[in-house]
Amino acid sequence: MTLLDLTPRAVVSDRLATLPVIIIGAGPIGLAAAANLVERGIDFTVLEAGTEPAASIRLWGHTRLFSPWRHLLDPASRRLLEEAGWAAPTDESRAPSGHELVDEYLAPLAGLDAIGPRIRYGVRVVAVTREGMDRTRTAGRERAPFLVRLEAADGQLEELTGRAVIDASGTYATPNPLSSSGLEPIGAADVEGLVLHALPDVLGVDRARFAGKHTTVVGAGHSAANTLIALAELAKADPATRVTWLIRKASAVRVSSSGDDELADRARLGSRVDQLVDTREVQKIDSFEILQVSRHGDGARLAGRRRGEAVTHDTDVVVSATGFRPNLAMLREVRLGLDDIVEAPTRLAPLIDPNLHSCGTVEPHGFDELRHPDAGFFIVGMKSYGRAPTFLLATGYEQVRSVVAWLDGDMRSATQVQLTLPATGVCSTELGGGSSCCS
Repeated sequence: MTLLDLTPRAVVSDRLATLPVIIIGAGPIGLAAAANLVERGIDFTVLEAGTEPAASIRLWGHTRLFSPWRHLLDPASRRLLEEAGWAAPTDESRAPSGHELVDEYLAPLAGLDAIGPRIRYGVRVVAVTREGMDRTRTAGRERAPFLVRLEAADGQLEELTGRAVIDASGTYATPNPLSSSGLEPIGAADVEGLVLHALPDVLGVDRARFAGKHTTVVGAGHSAANTLIALAELAKADPATRVTWLIRKASAVRVSSSGDDELADRARLGSRVDQLVDTREVQKIDSFEILQVSRHGDGARLAGRRRGEAVTHDTDVVVSATGFRPNLAMLREVRLGLDDIVEAPTRLAPLIDPNLHSCGTVEPHGFDELRHPDAGFFIVGMKSYGRAPTFLLATGYEQVRSVVAWLDGDMRSATQVQLTLPATGVCSTELGGGSSCCS
């Protein structure tokens, strides 16, 4: 018996065959899943919490990605776009900004006649389950449709049914806490408004929040590095601006210069931060474990331990660039198979362990590594990596190609996963569960 004979097929009853595949998230991976479904003639609905495609990318759109265009275009999406008369970027060796990625690629993709009418904007998925059964019920489970509960902007709830669910909702909306324990630090509610999300637009719309102030960036990855560089640039124009970089570990190896990184923009980023620390344009405080936060005058006070001693650090503004984690609360009634440590699918977790792998050394993987006990449910894209920091968009594109082939019963295509990634040295713990802001 061959390997293909042993691999479980998609279960599609007569009723399930009449229902669409439900995609959560209209970012690059969700839209790539839609494009693959279009090519295979499978109906689908895309649910997007934002008011436009790739709404999360818009939040950090001023930031340039590390990967060049050639690694950012999904093959199925590209085919559909080119059939509609779209032209790829002239220089595919150039890395675009987040805004460029949306404006020049994702927005046109979401606007295609085959995809656009199937996207619902402004609806947030609050729960996924099986119709008529909670996670404890087994009899008839594989034949029951998935039930997805939505909340609209006005608070109204609605439920949809689907034959399968592809969760491509990402992790940007669920950052890791400042506390080294993984919990929100004591006093977090008291400093609301003083602690900002990763990758603010320091030199643009957010400039007034930082100019002439003391900003402390917390985090040891590339999102932190991007913000530090922008703050140092702001300080040249406004010398009253002060910049501190606070990290939990003794060194920030993830943003150190790496000679084997084929993503040149990322390698240069590490070199620039090293130089800013050496010239004291950025004050670096290492080995600082945050335990509590509180208001101190008009600013914030961070309290914790440093090399066994109690310490405090006062600042005007804090930028939390501590990485991201998946939102699993909405999946409470789904039978998930997740690794206890990384919070990635159990078969995928050993392949992406950040202690062993960089972005470029992750093995190709598809539906089989992404399966959960609830057949037909898949977490893909950045969210599939849980808390691991090694995700690249090209990896997510191959994930959804394989998943959609499995949904179509095309086992040969589903199991033939292939992927060529650049050698990338070390990877960040940022963006979105971690890409390096970006893929």
